[in-house]
Amino acid sequence: MKTRIERDSLGTKRVPAAAYYGIQTLRAVENFPISGLRLQPEMVRAYALIKKAAAQANRAVGQLPPRFAAAISRACDELLRGHFSDQFVVDVYQAGAGTSFHMNVNEVLANRANELLGSRKGAYRHIRPNDHVNMAQSTNDTFPAAMRLACLATLPQLLAAMAQLEGSLRKKARQFGPIVKAGRTHLQDAVPVRLGREFGAYAVAVRKAREHAARTAAALHELNLGGTATGTGLNAHPRYRGLAIRALRRWTGWPLRPAEDLMERTQSLADFGRLSGSLRAYALELIRIANDLRLMSSGPNTGFGEIDLPAVQPGSSIMPGKVNPVMPEMVDMVGFQVLGHDATIAYAVQAGQLELNVMMPVVAYNLLQAMRLLGAASRALAARCIEGITANRRRCEALAHRSLALVTALNPSIGYLNAAAVAKESLRTGRSPLELVIERRLLNRRAARRLLDPLRLSRGG
Repeated sequence: MKTRIERDSLGTKRVPAAAYYGIQTLRAVENFPISGLRLQPEMVRAYALIKKAAAQANRAVGQLPPRFAAAISRACDELLRGHFSDQFVVDVYQAGAGTSFHMNVNEVLANRANELLGSRKGAYRHIRPNDHVNMAQSTNDTFPAAMRLACLATLPQLLAAMAQLEGSLRKKARQFGPIVKAGRTHLQDAVPVRLGREFGAYAVAVRKAREHAARTAAALHELNLGGTATGTGLNAHPRYRGLAIRALRRWTGWPLRPAEDLMERTQSLADFGRLSGSLRAYALELIRIANDLRLMSSGPNTGFGEIDLPAVQPGSSIMPGKVNPVMPEMVDMVGFQVLGHDATIAYAVQAGQLELNVMMPVVAYNLLQAMRLLGAASRALAARCIEGITANRRRCEALAHRSLALVTALNPSIGYLNAAAVAKESLRTGRSPLELVIERRLLNRRAARRLLDPLRLSRGG
């Protein structure tokens, strides 16, 4: 392999001649052969936007020659189109604050910009990674700003997937509206409910989770760009901050704004912790809903058997004809993984010290991964499970009529103790509460049938 010699403040190293990254990236690759995981493409694109905004702001204030700014901007545009994606080679578990990834970006952009100006890679004859691409910047303000932009870019796909799942649940709520079934609390018989109302409640839970995530993400519009190393703005022109953020606002269409306090934004990752918390809450709701679907579809002959999930694959390598609730099972696993991501983020958020939290790379990776997983799981659950669910109406209504909790409706008429006695005898003999109430002459047939009608009871009131 052909190589070139590059120099940094620690000495010289041989870098692959064809590489757009440079010596500092190579050091990171050698130092951190940890997981093989890379930060997501959204982080590369976010950084490209920031570097382009910085170049144009520095040109506007007279700090960066126009032809340098133009070359850097053009190189950024190429990154935004997905070029050079194979050049971002630093492991997720890297130098604190993301300096290694940041320099990976700076070196790729510098080498490509130099090529555009007619120079060879590694010479840095015109544009240098630290002096020009990184002008008026630090890892400590650009990395958290890139995290915010990357999360904002990923969020619409997640919210759309949640809305799709909500819509599928609402469709089933309407379809199953008339079907009465046994309610259950503590996994024991409870008063009758409508199957449609159960699905409607799931839809409301998903909607609330979606709205919560959107509200929480709004805090990410506040950027500490221009704060440089510690939030003081050292080495940045006074006009740089406003110019750069205005450019980002224009390009993205998001209501981005300068941080209220640059130092607070440099010290704290709490906004990411709050967004992760909203994802955790959604994951918990998904796990709960998936487990309800598994219970209601259990059987086919020895479980609840109230609904049938669509059969999307054979369920067993040994038991012929077995079909498992594979989509809810997948959702559970995704949910458990997201809870792990949130735990990692929580530990990282509290790990800030004085003027900086250096745990940003692991927060970025886990947060973006959680958003991606939840979006994919929500879409798959909606399309390959919820849309195809059918109700076993006879089974639902039969269980509703057998529920011991029907006697709850008798309390106002015959009293709690009499109703409890009916429930106990029903359980002992297998006879229905309706039959026993009539036999004991606690109510006449007409009144008993009216009071113990599951359909009427499911309406409430």
